[in-house]
Amino acid sequence: MKRKSVTIASALAVAVLVAVCLGPTASAFAGDQLTIVSWGGAVQAAQRKVFFEPFTNKTRMKLTEGEYSGEVAKIRAMVESKSVSWDLVSAGPPPILPLCDQGLLETIDWKKLGLDRAKFGEPGKFDCGVPQGGSATVVAYDKDKLPNGPNTIADLFDTKKFPGKRGLWKNPYPNLEWALIADGVPKEEIYKVLKTPEGVDRAFNKLDTIKKDVIWWTAGAQAPQLLADGQVVMTMAWNGRITAANKDSGKHFAIMWDAAQGNLDYWVIPKGSPHLDEAYKFMAFAASGQAQADFTRYFSYGPGNRDGLALVDPGVLPDLPNTPEHDAIALHKDHAFWADKGDELAQRFTAWLTK
Repeated sequence: MKRKSVTIASALAVAVLVAVCLGPTASAFAGDQLTIVSWGGAVQAAQRKVFFEPFTNKTRMKLTEGEYSGEVAKIRAMVESKSVSWDLVSAGPPPILPLCDQGLLETIDWKKLGLDRAKFGEPGKFDCGVPQGGSATVVAYDKDKLPNGPNTIADLFDTKKFPGKRGLWKNPYPNLEWALIADGVPKEEIYKVLKTPEGVDRAFNKLDTIKKDVIWWTAGAQAPQLLADGQVVMTMAWNGRITAANKDSGKHFAIMWDAAQGNLDYWVIPKGSPHLDEAYKFMAFAASGQAQADFTRYFSYGPGNRDGLALVDPGVLPDLPNTPEHDAIALHKDHAFWADKGDELAQRFTAWLTK
């Protein structure tokens, strides 16, 4: 017993010595940790530079990254099985709206967060997430090959004026909305029309006119690659991927902003996260105006925090989707419509692809 006591005492002495030598870093890493899941690629690389690494350096928390492709079913499965291993997820509506309604995401306590909810505008009214920034689904093309356009959504569907393949995201939105716009429906009436069976038929009939000229993509990095390889003359794309291709690979791609459909990302916390307090600390850091403005230096997400927009480098503003100029000609997604009709239209879209 005496030898065992000496051994325990020695071990405790060593532990104390290590703690003293390493200081607060050791205790922080022992207790504080986060698993954050995002979209991978250029988006996550920018998040790493602006959010993840500075936050880790500031707080000494251990941060583990994960990647996914927006499969909210994984969040549902974790929460329902009470085996939550993701503390924070970068996600966007409409898929996360039902998760919030069903109690599968933590309700944000803005007082605990320490940020002014009003600074986040209409998106800040979502109860289960903190706006981190917005991208847009746009039409992109290579200026070296098409110096004069396209200029409107109608051009995407005009194979006589712009012959060649088009790249489209293998997803019902915004394909259905854009089809209706190309067919003459005003932007402000899109969802009124799409709520009717006749409107849905009209959208699919318009998509039929270019179906044989489409190359479908499923991951954001594919869109600029299709342009770079010359497989398409224009493509639906996420604006940040196009700006990144120009900056990082010396491309001369251009964005056509007509009817760009905004995509807002939130930081959400799966219900039952084992590191709730740490998740709040990260969100408070990443959703600050300065951090969101800094993010635009690496990736063209428009800041979700209005304070951030005022801090953005003026040279970056033309690349952002939520400037007043771009917002004026944008197509504003009806998230409630897609939350309600998304599954139904996705099934029809999948069936249409196989015809």
